[in-house]
Amino acid sequence: MSTFEHEDHGTAAGSDAAAGHTRDIAEVPAVEVISTAAVHLMSAAAVKLGLADDPQAEDLKDLDEARKLITALAGFITAAAPEVGSQHAGPLRDGLRTLQLAFREASLIKDEPGKGPGEKFTGPVS
Repeated sequence: MSTFEHEDHGTAAGSDAAAGHTRDIAEVPAVEVISTAAVHLMSAAAVKLGLADDPQAEDLKDLDEARKLITALAGFITAAAPEVGSQHAGPLRDGLRTLQLAFREASLIKDEPGKGPGEKFTGPVS
């Protein structure tokens, strides 16, 4: 069930709830939705890099999954940057770069320059 669906979608209460969600989303500026989505990708990548603030963070490490998330984040930020402006894109790019460097450090097999996660979108990171 999506965030926008309600168990009672056939009832008046369900319709009211769905309309309320639609109104709530309509009031949120696009830059906020884009930033929130980027932060979710960043957080997921950090967890997969074993960087979570959790005693068992190392057990959560999965570099294959982190690579996918970082690459998706890089494409997302690259595409969104012209739309959100440098004020919002700058911090997102900084967070992405930090994750790319953390991946490089965590990886036992080093990628060639320009071949790391997301580097096809950002260029080589060092």
